[in-house]
Order: sequence, then C-alpha cells, then structure tokens
Amino acid sequence: MTYLAKPKLHHPTLAKNKRGFTRRDYEGPVSTLCAGCGHDSISAAIIQAAFNLDIEPHRVAKLSGIGCSSKTPTYFLGQSHGFNTVHGRMPSVLTGANLANRDLIYMGVSGDGDSASIGLGQFAHAMRRGVNMVYIVMNNGVYGLTKGQFSATADKGSKAKKGAINNDSPVDMVGLALQLGATFVARSFSGDKAQLVPLIEAAIAHQGAAFIDVVSPCVAFNNHPGSTKSYDYVREHNEAVNRIDFMPHREEITTEYEPGTVQEVVQHDGSVLRLRKLHTDYDPNNRIAAMNFLQEHQARGEVVTGLLYVDPDPEDLHIYANTVPVPLNALGERELCPRAAALEKINASLR
Repeated sequence: MTYLAKPKLHHPTLAKNKRGFTRRDYEGPVSTLCAGCGHDSISAAIIQAAFNLDIEPHRVAKLSGIGCSSKTPTYFLGQSHGFNTVHGRMPSVLTGANLANRDLIYMGVSGDGDSASIGLGQFAHAMRRGVNMVYIVMNNGVYGLTKGQFSATADKGSKAKKGAINNDSPVDMVGLALQLGATFVARSFSGDKAQLVPLIEAAIAHQGAAFIDVVSPCVAFNNHPGSTKSYDYVREHNEAVNRIDFMPHREEITTEYEPGTVQEVVQHDGSVLRLRKLHTDYDPNNRIAAMNFLQEHQARGEVVTGLLYVDPDPEDLHIYANTVPVPLNALGERELCPRAAALEKINASLR
C-alpha cells in the first residue's frame, strides 16, 4: 500500500503549543479512506486533542486491529509509536505493552467489527482489568472493507444500502463498558467536533480504562435513509446529556457550549472536567443511573452522546497488580534477579 506524504515544510506563522509543535506535527500521511468518511473526522479530533494537551508525540503508543478504523492510526500522530495487530487482538497486545512501559500514553483504535465481534472478549477483559488506555471504537455498523455487511452493532430493523433488514439485536459497546467496570465512558458523533475533542482530551488524562464509542457514518455503505448510523439519523436523534470543558492541571482549555448548570469533576491528577449539563437530572458519577438512562433513551430511538460516566478517583491495572513505579522494561539485572535473602522473604510470604 502506498501513502501520499505531506510536505515537511511548515509555514512559519503556524501556531505552536507549549512543546513547540504545530498542529501539522501531529498529523500523518494523507488519508486513503473514502472522501467524507467519519473516521477522518475522528482522526482530526485526536490530532486537535493532542495539540491542545501539548503532548510529545513520542510519548504516545497507538495500536489497532483490522478494518477501516484500524487504518486510521497511520493518518495521525505520525511521530508516535504504532503497532497494527491482527483482527480483534489489539486490547491484549496493548495490555502487554502497557505492563512493560507504563510511562507511555496508550491509545487503542478499533471498529465495531473489530471489537464487537471477533474481539469482543478482548474488549471485555481490557475494560474489567482497568487497563490505562483510551479505547476508541469508530462505530459505523457495517464491515466497510468487505462491502457493507451488517456488523454486530447494527440496530435491529436498520436497513442496508441494498435494502436488506437487520433482524439481530445489537451489541451495545457503551452498555458493556459500563457493566464491565470502565471508569470513563462516553459516546460521541464524528460530525460533532466541539463535543468529541474535549472528550478525547479528558480520556487521555484519565488514569484508567477510558472508552469512547464514536458513531462514524460509512459514506460508502451506511449513509442512507433507513440506516441508524447515517449522518442525518444521528443529527436528528442525538440526545446530548452534557457538554464538557476539559482543563488540564494548571492550564485551562475553554470551549463554547450551550448554557446550563455547571458541575466540576476533579480528576485523580488534578485536572478538571467541567460539565455543562443539558439534562439537569443526569448524574455522570452514577454507573447504575447511567446504564438505566442509556436503556430508556435507546428504547425511544435516541442516540445518547456526551460523558455518560466518570469515576473521579479511578484505579488502573498497575495499581491492582501492585507493580513498581518504574516501567518494567527499565528494570535491570539487580532488580530482576534479587539475592537469596529477598527470594526467601518472598517465598515465606506465600507459605
């Protein structure tokens, strides 16, 4: 596969962040996805979030599986680490990398075919183990690379481009993430950059399993009347529970949102989520209430978006496993091969 490289020269007046990077420095080659694909909009949101957060690209590890969505890491953060796994196996590979080097920012990019079918078990274990990662599912309801068959997230009764009706109940990735213990759960729409960028920023700063399901219309196979993953359907049925401003520790990022009541959620690292609540009775800190709210609005045919649940004091896999603060790949022979006295102490604690 060939990629069209972008010019390396930047205009001298391009804005730079505190690390000295321009937005262009967070891009990759020119996308080969279909023109108008929602996945490219998600890539643009990731680029903007990384620029806003002053992230050094080499501190990011991006992993993916197989599918249109899993091609997208090529098109953003070209100076970061990247690994394309086999179909559905991204979460386990990312878990191993995270255990080896906890100092990187881990971003797992997948699709509804990659995560909701062959990779469903992998997704479940990454969520329940609290792997510190941003898990983004680009959800279009179809297998775009194999000509538009329904995926496991396609809504029952939705219509394919050629007229076939889906008779299977959908797998709800957001509902699963809530049930399995993810400590940051959100849904957004690729066509709503104002909502999506702050959600990605907050997910990156979150210390735990952060999951974002992004409805991302497939312009080739699933953007027509009868599809519940089309641009028109989501715009008409979008029910936003909140809009957020994300403020990193010691630095504020502001965005314009609808007026309403404000609730601040302080994160473990001191950063703040400022929720501008559109539903005054919605509580993003109540997991059970979030699950009930989601089910009630799904029954009405509404696509609920926004920050659905966040644990303000999350824990991740390294805390559960009681690993040392130093990345495991940085440990030397002295630490990995303790003397006989240390080994005897360990053995005694297990008797």
